[in-house]
Amino acid sequence: MGRIRRWAPRVVGIIVTAACLIGAGRLLWPQPGLDGQPGSTARQLAFVRDALDDGSDTAAQQLFPEGYVFSNVLYGLAWVQAAHTDPGLRDNALREARWALARTESDEGRAVFSPGLQPAYGVFWAGWTNWLRGAILSLDRSDTTAVHQFSTHSAEIAQAFSAAGTPFLQAYRGQAWPVDSTVAVASLRLHDKLFGAQYTAVIDRWLAQAETRLDPATGLLPHQVSPTDGSMLTGARATSQTVILRFLPEIDPAFAKSHYARYRDRYLTYPGGFGPAIREYPKGVDGSGDVDSGPLVAGVSLSATVVAQGAARVNGDSDLAAAIGSAGELLGLPVGLPGSKRYAFGLMPIGDAFVVWSSTARLLTEPTTALARDVRWWWRLPWLSVLLVIAIAPWAGPLTRHARRRWPRRRRDTAT
Repeated sequence: MGRIRRWAPRVVGIIVTAACLIGAGRLLWPQPGLDGQPGSTARQLAFVRDALDDGSDTAAQQLFPEGYVFSNVLYGLAWVQAAHTDPGLRDNALREARWALARTESDEGRAVFSPGLQPAYGVFWAGWTNWLRGAILSLDRSDTTAVHQFSTHSAEIAQAFSAAGTPFLQAYRGQAWPVDSTVAVASLRLHDKLFGAQYTAVIDRWLAQAETRLDPATGLLPHQVSPTDGSMLTGARATSQTVILRFLPEIDPAFAKSHYARYRDRYLTYPGGFGPAIREYPKGVDGSGDVDSGPLVAGVSLSATVVAQGAARVNGDSDLAAAIGSAGELLGLPVGLPGSKRYAFGLMPIGDAFVVWSSTARLLTEPTTALARDVRWWWRLPWLSVLLVIAIAPWAGPLTRHARRRWPRRRRDTAT
């Protein structure tokens, strides 16, 4: 027992120090550029698929109303994005994305949405589902049935926007969020990219209407609006803004560029010198978290920060995308196995779906234009300093005792 008591602290110290060294390595490891993607993408997707087979989408539905759809649609989209970067994944991507689409279109996928809305089942379900349809066709347009379905649903979405007096359609009866309409409009732009300009007038009208309904405090699209006229109910928030900015470059690069600059200036933060991270509310505004943002830490939304990697990638902000990716490899507690990779020990698979969707993000309608913005060159130093302190802490006691034993001996030797 005495030997165990002597060696246990050393073993713990070795484990702690090794963990810190691994964390530092993850933080310093280079991230892929805008034309690349993490080498672990296939293993991340394998974990998400296993989790879906085990019912993670149904479990996510218990957390928030869009949990089932997000779990499946992000999985399918991540596969398509990965295949555009690595054509060798094309066959697997088509199989898995079509599987995900079928689940999104299923009775369970539509259960919480109203068929009586325009478009049917509301703009959230219609927009994300249609974007996935178009994304699949961006890899393979040989399926005439799939082409017909994409065209039919695109026409329904376009008709709904044309008939509405607001650019922001309802996702649920009596409730509207601009982010959902942004996804739906992006699907129209993708339709035009794949099959020729048909909805230019609808898209231009939407952009003009949206420009008149911006949050005056930030110059960005609001978080929630009145379903009748699109007037603002809640100002811009990062959880919706990061998704909006993932899709705005697909719709109109110039419009997106100005909005991304405002977003970066008002939401990018380094709390206590740590970061980069994304605030849920703009600088100077405090608020509480909710089911979308998750709990806020120093005003930072972890979910918005994850999705911001994808927004940064498609807006050409390579430095910010890389920094968020590196920080995620440290703070996300990734567990890598030969056939899978998961974050936060795999406790929240829907979080893994957002991570892989964001880390593989790329434009499907436009080439990405590099953005000349950077992050603080020293952003890693605070994290590395903390890791260094933690790594040394288990050895502080032994080193101090060793120094004290040697100090009197040195004094005696000097006196002699």
